[in-house]
This record gives sequence, structure tokens and C-alpha cells, in this order.
Amino acid sequence: MPDKYTATWVSHTSINDFLRCPRAYFLKNVYRDPKTNHKIKIMSPALALGQAAHEVLESLSVLPRTSRFSESLIGKFEKAWEKVKGKKGGFLDDEVEYKYKMRGAEMMRRVMKNPGPLEGLAVKIQMDLPYFWLSDENNIILCGKIDWLEYLPETDSVHIIDFKTGKAEESEDSLQLPIYLLLVNNCQKREVSKASYWYLNSDDKLTEKELPASETAREKVLAVAEQIKVARQIGRFKCPGGEEGCFTCRPLEAVLRREAEFVGNDDYNYDVYILNKEETENREGLIL
Repeated sequence: MPDKYTATWVSHTSINDFLRCPRAYFLKNVYRDPKTNHKIKIMSPALALGQAAHEVLESLSVLPRTSRFSESLIGKFEKAWEKVKGKKGGFLDDEVEYKYKMRGAEMMRRVMKNPGPLEGLAVKIQMDLPYFWLSDENNIILCGKIDWLEYLPETDSVHIIDFKTGKAEESEDSLQLPIYLLLVNNCQKREVSKASYWYLNSDDKLTEKELPASETAREKVLAVAEQIKVARQIGRFKCPGGEEGCFTCRPLEAVLRREAEFVGNDDYNYDVYILNKEETENREGLIL
């Protein structure tokens, strides 16, 4: 029998980390600070904005549809922002924080004016962290949370919706939809009939995407998951940029060199760090 405590767990985020840079995957998903025995994490303004916006919107799915918008989303966003304000959210400048916060508030206003599927019936998977055995033979588990599952009563099916808070569009070769399709197919009983992204920064409506074939999705995801399992077994996590590192792993290496500032622990007991102003601006690209 497979053992979930010895299994290799993969998710969209960890798979994406590995595909970008195996060294970054190691530092984010395997490495623990020897002084604290905690994993490490770098907080940034973009991540803070996404965290606060997702907290508000995902909380609506557990409410009866008639009461989801009885309270202003702006007020809820203000409360969520308290968790990421200042250095906790990677903000080293009050003006920068204000601009990000206003972006988030505008997203909340957009949803209140154009609630679309968020006014309708929703399915909530009854698991804190949805997961299933991607491969019993290889002892691999796929896990992840879905932002929103709209219930479509006319077909007794579900519509996968993912909220996007950044300005860039998801790439066509992203494994996000294949991963979400597999999770929803294996963690609840209804068929998936649609999948969409909602680019909250710019769009009032959803962008529907073509659903991948389930078996093709499984093959693609399993292929990467098996690479991750082998890398963990042999302890080989090389950056494609060589010894100088790359855009993805260099900030994490700064944490190991004690060049980043520790700002506390998150809800999962990660040690959270922020970079200095110059490095943060280089990573964010000053897109406000």
C-alpha cells in the first residue's frame, strides 16, 4: 500500500518551481533552515496583493449565494490587507504599498459590479487540501486548492475558475489547467465542463480556456512529477543558469547568505523574508 507520509507531493506551484529552476524548487520546497528547522519564503508586493485578494474571494464560496455580497468586499479586503501590510507584505515604501492596495480595492469593486458566476451556485470540495494519488506505483500525490468551482445545474457539471491578480496572462503551455482538471475529477464526483481564468486586474468577464484531455493531462503532469521524485531521491537540483544562478533562485540564495530581512512566520510556519528595496524593485519591475 502507498504511504502518504513517504510520498512525493506535488502541486501546480511546486511543479512550476521545478520547471523554472530545480535549485529554486529545492530552496522553496525541500530546504529547511538548520537554525529553525523551518522552510523559507520570500514575500513580495505582488504576492501580498494576490494573497489578500484570494482570501476575500475564496471565502465567498462557503457562504449562501444570497449573502455573499451582503457585506462590502472592500471592507473584507481591508481586513485581509492587515495581514500583509508594511514589511509583512514586502513593502518598503508607503507609496508603493498604497498603489498595490488600491489595485486590490479596484479588483474588489470590479467583482461587486460584475459578480458573474460568484452569484451562482458553487461546489466546495470537502478537503482542507484536495489531493489524490497521481501514481500509486511511484508513490506520488498531486494536491492543490481550486479558487472557485461554479455548479452548472443544467448539466450537473462544474466550471473551474481561477482568479488572476497579476498583469501577465497565463502561458499557453502552463500545466495549471491540466493539474486543476485532474484534481477536480478525482476529488469530487461531477464532470468538469468548463474552465476559465478571471484576470481581475483588467477584465470584467472571464476568459474561457479549452479543457485538456484528462489522460493527456495526467501524462504531462506525471512526467514532471517523476522528474521531481528522482531529483529528490538523488539530491540533484541544479540551476540551469549555472553557478551564478538565475532570476528564480538568486533571491532565495540571498536568504541563505543572510542578506534578506526576516519579518516573521506565516500561517504554515514558514520563515518569511523580504529583499532590500533595489532587489524588490528589480523583481517587481515597478509594474504598479
